[in-house]
Amino acid sequence: MTAFVLVSGPFTGGWVWEETAARLRRAGAAAYPVTLTGMAGDEGQAADGAPAAGIDLETHVEDVVRAVDGAAADGHGRVVLVGHDYGIHPVLGAADRRPGRAARVVYLDAGMPADGDPASAFVPDPSAVGQADGAGRVPAPSGAGWARWGSTEGLTEEALARLDRLAVAQPVRTLTRPLRLTGSPFDRPVTGVLCTANGGSISMVEMLVASGPRRFRALAGPDVGFFELPTGHWPMLSAPGPLAEVLLRAAAGEGVRVELPGSARGADGGSFPLDVPERPRERRGRVDLHLPEAEGPRPAVLFVHGGPVAADERPTPRDTPFFLGYGRHAAGLGLVGATLDHRLHGLADYPRAADDLAEAVELVRADPRVDADRIALWFFSAGGLLAADWLAAPPPWLRCVALNYPALAPLPDWRPVEARFRPADRVTAASPPVVLTRAGLEHPGFQTTVDHFLAVAQEAGAEVELIDVPTARHGFEAVDHTAETRAAVERAAWSVRARLTG
Repeated sequence: MTAFVLVSGPFTGGWVWEETAARLRRAGAAAYPVTLTGMAGDEGQAADGAPAAGIDLETHVEDVVRAVDGAAADGHGRVVLVGHDYGIHPVLGAADRRPGRAARVVYLDAGMPADGDPASAFVPDPSAVGQADGAGRVPAPSGAGWARWGSTEGLTEEALARLDRLAVAQPVRTLTRPLRLTGSPFDRPVTGVLCTANGGSISMVEMLVASGPRRFRALAGPDVGFFELPTGHWPMLSAPGPLAEVLLRAAAGEGVRVELPGSARGADGGSFPLDVPERPRERRGRVDLHLPEAEGPRPAVLFVHGGPVAADERPTPRDTPFFLGYGRHAAGLGLVGATLDHRLHGLADYPRAADDLAEAVELVRADPRVDADRIALWFFSAGGLLAADWLAAPPPWLRCVALNYPALAPLPDWRPVEARFRPADRVTAASPPVVLTRAGLEHPGFQTTVDHFLAVAQEAGAEVELIDVPTARHGFEAVDHTAETRAAVERAAWSVRARLTG
């Protein structure tokens, strides 16, 4: 008999699984919904009277370990651990402590935490951590506030009312204490269940595997499968029947497998489609300058990588063949090519990355070999959100903004991103000329933001040069080395140069 240990997200307890658990049991499985410490009491008190201030992530890990041990005592030596949203953190901690008993871990509309990550870096509304009261509790949302924590699509009025009635405050230290693991979360079979109304999809996973940061390659492992559910963030309430069916199939090892392309290295790693000679390079803090063989101050283009990129990722973006290639190619065109390692380590880090970019711009403009009145900014992938400020209020020396396969608004499940970072809503007739390179095989979520940007730009009368690469994928410089992609890189670079030197 398959046994499931079910751990819910913030503000909820084992009650949220009632209908799903009943369906699992009717199908012949065992189900153990877990109510974590502090999530069933009154006024932040646990059932045993423990104060919220004494409850942290490790407390919840121990709760799940006890549930796993309880299942073993009932004769279920190996269990499937299901973690929804925040619940994946104590689930991973328990799987790490009972490795022989975790047959599979199911990420139910959850992030991908690793050792050292607090849940506050992954929950849909990390700003809530700062709203904790004096007793160390984050107030539960209510009514329309639930949408800040995930899509409520599919929830009936009765289900929303039930959330309001039974939700409890979340002990803040469960969100701020880092997860501690001795091994990789992918040391055992894994299934991802993606709620499409909340922004997740298998196509997004495929894009991340093919052209995202290196850490996403684990999603292409032989024991990793995926399912989609066409509902919002609380499928145990909006689609308990389909969810139970998917969990049973996951336990049986089913699910869509994602393959790792042989050339898969993303825009934060990878290679470069052009054969460019090495140029003199100088390092200035977070910035590298690739210098041309030219006299006098030269225009400069600053390349801005996407992400998020893990803080310990090596090589960092500016040391990868991808950005070395762009910096050298710019220098070969007589420009100063600047590459930047900004600190976009998580979706909540866009303000810090924006500060890093502003600091890098000032450093580049202050260099005596740079013509401070002729600067271009070139953004890639999710780094495109950092273009918002520069499009909305461009300084006179910003002659051009280039965008390669960008996200130009946060995707639906990118709730930690501040509203300020929406280039699609901030482009105006006063924005600098834009050179936008569009991949024909782009992820639909990214493409939707580009379509919106182009519609707003056209209505505003903004200048946009569109470079289409019909057969290319996201991050094509790293994964699609064809005559078409080489021509696209060269055309975009010459277009930027023309706007800097004209």
